[in-house]
Amino acid sequence: MTTSRPLRVGIIGAGPAGIYAADILSKSGLDVSIDLIERLPAPFGLVRYGVAPDHPRIKQIITALQKILERGDIRLISNVDVGTALTVAELRELYDAVIFATGAIRDASLDIPGIDLPGSFGAADFVSWYDGHPDVPRTWPLEARHVAVIGNGNVALDVARMLSKHPEDLAYTELPPNVFELLLTNPVTDVHLFGRRGPAQVKFAPLELRELGRMPDVDVIVYPEDFDFDEGSMEAIQSSNQTKQVVTTLTDWTLRDPAGLSASRRIHLHFLHQPAAVLGTDRVTGFRTERTRLNGDGTVTGTGEFHDFDVEAVYRAVGYFGSPVPGLPFDDVAGVIPNEEGRVLAADGGHLPGLYATGWIKRGPVGLIGHTKSDATETIRHLVEDAPALTPTPMPAPAAVIERLERAGVRYLTWSGWELLDAYERELGAAEGRDRIKVVPRDEMVAISLGEHS
Repeated sequence: MTTSRPLRVGIIGAGPAGIYAADILSKSGLDVSIDLIERLPAPFGLVRYGVAPDHPRIKQIITALQKILERGDIRLISNVDVGTALTVAELRELYDAVIFATGAIRDASLDIPGIDLPGSFGAADFVSWYDGHPDVPRTWPLEARHVAVIGNGNVALDVARMLSKHPEDLAYTELPPNVFELLLTNPVTDVHLFGRRGPAQVKFAPLELRELGRMPDVDVIVYPEDFDFDEGSMEAIQSSNQTKQVVTTLTDWTLRDPAGLSASRRIHLHFLHQPAAVLGTDRVTGFRTERTRLNGDGTVTGTGEFHDFDVEAVYRAVGYFGSPVPGLPFDDVAGVIPNEEGRVLAADGGHLPGLYATGWIKRGPVGLIGHTKSDATETIRHLVEDAPALTPTPMPAPAAVIERLERAGVRYLTWSGWELLDAYERELGAAEGRDRIKVVPRDEMVAISLGEHS
């Protein structure tokens, strides 16, 4: 592209992936004008809506992301859904290049009998509920005394902790009022967490695992018969300090005297149990697992030995899955936009000029913030390489996208709108001695952001 104006780039999604991509692009040396377009009224994606509210480290991440956006060189346009408010075809008319950072917010499927019974839930839906996501129902059926959680990652740990933690121990967080009120009615006594592999293969962060053992009036129970370490396990322990810390914590818990456990709620950690079936006719009445054995390389094989657990609810935390963007190719198996190092691919395998992907919609829902940064760096490197050959947009003026949204009657929001909402939520929190209390209804979020809330 050989023009004297700045390169116009639209980035779709204002979570960490999109914000890091915008930041890296702004420092790339290109003369560039960046719009960050977000579907929700508030930025920050899964950092705001996908992590348990009692994680203090998340506030640090949001603070870092906020500092990037408040510089003013990246324009935030939120409450705009790509696919409806703006189509991909329209984006191609408005920008020289478009980067999709739409993430992965759906629950991955689990193909076992009974998984669709009433009382069987996806962890992502539950997390969205307790994090006050504006697009999910404001109620949740907290009716089970005994619960199974499938998964051995941090999301499974979050779900187990949020189900078992006493609400008064969450009162200091930004938990929305409707969530707090419902948690007060939660009758749970036992949460069973199931992982198909051994203690050395879990994906828990050491700090979060230790925090599990510090919850008031909640006992953590592990079972010695679930502990096995093959050659692959020993290699993992020796090569990773994180794995060593996790295994040490879990092993210490096996040494506890059961007679000294007297809490009113319990979290049971089960290893070497793979999901076999959710039991019940009209709703969940149990959960069946198959005992597994380690193969020597950290993988497992089923043994044919089955165990049934009496539970009234099952939560699957087996991963997130991306959603298709209307007008773009989509890999229904991997849950990603097909791409080669961030360049979006057409059905014939060729690059779609000017279209890019980054974050979980690019690589799948794996990795932490560090991976997201390196991922964005790779995508931006290719965009910079491609810039001279990009076809110029016929409507390069930054005002063009705003005019398009206004003609369509879209109530879009800007960074100043987020500042109004942020201040409002902080004021709500300050009145109760908290950092913030989230506003949940979308229309209320929009009204506050537009200065229309009385």
